[in-house]
Amino acid sequence: MSDDPKLKFRPETLAVAHGYDPEFGMWAAKPPIFMTSTFVYPSAQHAKDVHEAFFDGTGPLKGTTNHIYARLGHPGLDFLEKRLAAMDGAEAAAAFSSGMAAHSAIALAFMRPGDSMLHGRPIYGGVDMLYNQILSDFGTHSEAYLDGTDEADVRRAADAAMAKGPVKLIVAETPANPTAAIVDLALMVRMADEIGAKQGHRPLVVTDNTLLGPFAQRPFEWGVDLNMTSLTKYCGGHSDLLAGGVSGRAELIEKLRFQRVIWGSHLDPFTSWLLLRSIESVAVRTERAMENARAVAEWLRDHPKVAGVTYLGFLPEGSVRRAVFDRQCTAAGSTFSFHLHGGEAEAFRLLDRLQLMKLAVSLGGSETLICHSATTTHYAVPREKRLEGGITDGTIRLSVGLEHKDDLIADLAQAMEAV
Repeated sequence: MSDDPKLKFRPETLAVAHGYDPEFGMWAAKPPIFMTSTFVYPSAQHAKDVHEAFFDGTGPLKGTTNHIYARLGHPGLDFLEKRLAAMDGAEAAAAFSSGMAAHSAIALAFMRPGDSMLHGRPIYGGVDMLYNQILSDFGTHSEAYLDGTDEADVRRAADAAMAKGPVKLIVAETPANPTAAIVDLALMVRMADEIGAKQGHRPLVVTDNTLLGPFAQRPFEWGVDLNMTSLTKYCGGHSDLLAGGVSGRAELIEKLRFQRVIWGSHLDPFTSWLLLRSIESVAVRTERAMENARAVAEWLRDHPKVAGVTYLGFLPEGSVRRAVFDRQCTAAGSTFSFHLHGGEAEAFRLLDRLQLMKLAVSLGGSETLICHSATTTHYAVPREKRLEGGITDGTIRLSVGLEHKDDLIADLAQAMEAV
């Protein structure tokens, strides 16, 4: 981290106060939008020096802020990345055009043909496809653990991954989408160290912190290497933008920025500005959403047509998973799943009866979103893999928003009559 005295503040404060200096924006209180595709050089020599600093990391402009072309970087991206890094407690951050662009940059930067990676199940459907369909066509391998708090299960999966090729990544989505399954990050870091001792190269531990974000879970406190967040979700918070962010050590982030430059997956100036605006209120929005989520989860838990609820606040006292949750998290989040008695037909009848909740994918918006995971977010995941991860035909994912909790419960109550 830098010596900036502002970094002593808590993440909620950094979300409002860090990353933008009004002097840079002609003393505007809020960051201007720099809507330009290219930047003018004051001289030909300056142009050469800027390129030398950007591509070689040398020359008279090394370490200074200069821009060339918006795909390579722009002021709004600078402001946002400084804020993201500070919020996560990292040295640096890189912002991308979507969460999947961020995940893809990590995969492309650190995986090569013949390499293996380790991930949990369930995991977001797009990430599942990235590692188990797209990259496998290029000769990489993957292996899944089914319980991220069970050391024996993780070690089994790690041994299977190493048998296929050198393990380069351990991806821990925690809580996992859509069931809110939790992963022990200290265990993942310890496993990375063990794998590194065996194969002579330590894999990077990557967290996907989308469901809890920087306020309820702090992955770097447990020794992870990279932390990915789908900024589309809670940080954006209004279901009106797409973005992804990765934070971590500066040398790792530079590799991801290089991928972004080549593949053109940078975050544009307007969306960067939208995110800077939205991030300021994410703490208070998530507090309200989590308060609502607990009330809704408690109502669902007691309903006779509900077979189970994966809300983290219900983890049994004395269980390993509860111990990990208590150690690693400070809140239960507002996205979880519930399982109906029955299957797809019962789930569809409930979903089609809803009047307030919106039937849509994504999560973390101001509105409550609900979907049938097996036929939407995890449609492309083979059925047997879905079941391994606890996604049944009766599983419904719920992202609780900012409406009044009584109205949300009333909507579910009337929809349950159709089941």
